[in-house]
Amino acid sequence: MRLTLHEVASCLGMPRFSGPEEHTVLTSVATDSRAVVPGSLFVCVSGCRVDGHDFAAKAVEQGAGAILASRSLPHITVPVFVVPDTVRALGCLAALWRDRTRARVVGVTGTAGKTTVKETLARILSLAGKTARNAMNNNNQIGMPRAVLNTDGDEDFWVMEAGISQPGDMDDLGAVLRPDLALVLNAGAAHTEGLGEKGVAWHKARLLSYLAKGGKGLVSADYPDLAREARATGADIRFFSAAGQDAAFRASYLGAAPVVAGDDAAGEDVSTAGSRGKYRLWLDGTELDVIAPFRGEYGAENVAAVAAAANMLGVDASIIAQGLADAQMPAQRFNQVQAGSWLLIDDTYNANPLSMRRMLEAAAEQAGSRPFVAVLGAMLELGAQAALEHEELGRHLARLNPAAVIWKGSCAEDVRRGLNMAGYAGVWQPVADAEDFAKVWRDVQSQGLEDRAGTRGGVALFKGSRSNKLETFVAVLTNGREQ
Repeated sequence: MRLTLHEVASCLGMPRFSGPEEHTVLTSVATDSRAVVPGSLFVCVSGCRVDGHDFAAKAVEQGAGAILASRSLPHITVPVFVVPDTVRALGCLAALWRDRTRARVVGVTGTAGKTTVKETLARILSLAGKTARNAMNNNNQIGMPRAVLNTDGDEDFWVMEAGISQPGDMDDLGAVLRPDLALVLNAGAAHTEGLGEKGVAWHKARLLSYLAKGGKGLVSADYPDLAREARATGADIRFFSAAGQDAAFRASYLGAAPVVAGDDAAGEDVSTAGSRGKYRLWLDGTELDVIAPFRGEYGAENVAAVAAAANMLGVDASIIAQGLADAQMPAQRFNQVQAGSWLLIDDTYNANPLSMRRMLEAAAEQAGSRPFVAVLGAMLELGAQAALEHEELGRHLARLNPAAVIWKGSCAEDVRRGLNMAGYAGVWQPVADAEDFAKVWRDVQSQGLEDRAGTRGGVALFKGSRSNKLETFVAVLTNGREQ
């Protein structure tokens, strides 16, 4: 960004700066004093554990040009903008900067896979022009406006993810983004503790109410509630499908992409190159086959969504295919590593019922005839639906017939009940921590798990909500302590 102190003050409804100081230019925003560079606006955010006001002096030492605070800071030697709510003020400044950009702005939301789709779409668009995105899942009222303000402003495209958990969240984010293209990937049970009253689909579709003038929506046709809520906004919408719905943009899964021995063109370890999938795409009359960094039926939704968005933004089909082939999965999203005779799939970043089912299906499909072990953690923020959703997870797990289910966290009895109801006869073992997991893993190995050809090892999926920290379980195996 490039905003003068005068422009910041005017945006926040404050008196005009006078003298040479008013022309001082702020060039970035930080909410962590360690990220401050000369010319930064440091925004003090009061959190549950840390109060940003306590780090204002450190930010000035790092070169901050001004401070945004919710209380007076008399000992600070740079201009301090005092506002009632620094997070809301941050959003106002991001909205101002959004008005200055010539970029075509894409807003991405959904229940499952939005970070992966955002990263993949940004990769494709970067082949067609300068592209900015919010890093990983910095998608809330702090992370997304901060990402907007840290753009240069001369990009061709912005791809910004919007994540919500409470009523009104999408209104806050939509008012900042005002996207030229709003991509609503899907809608399923997630954050129902906060979004349950009107339904997740209603809240996700709110992004369509904030389209820029002439903006369009791109929505999955595979979720009836979402399609209905999207149409109700009155926005100009196009639909995509991965489930055979009548839509201009469609995709279907053709199977694992062929692996060429010694081919490391995609930057992957050859041992895990089989994680990529082949998909057939229909782009408004154009049919083509593509390779993407997803494997399984769930990936067809991602492929259809990113390809449709890029197509609507004028990107050529050949560039879309190249971008998909080059794309890599974000950290802790179906990342794969070989540990001895086991292929470990790390999808530990987060979990909800929709993403859990999809990753389990994809991992089971990849296992094929090899033993499949599900290492899972509780799905949080489901409110009154928690018991029912975990019981349904147990039933779904049983249908996939894993050799073992290792569970961490709450709702274990609900999952176990679902497994029993569906006749599961494999290993079930709750664990408390990484040390406990290591012991259980040794016990599972001692049972001599092997495929039909007698080869030991198999595929293990690690997935759960963030607080379970299942990445520590992956580390037990990848650090060489257990194989």
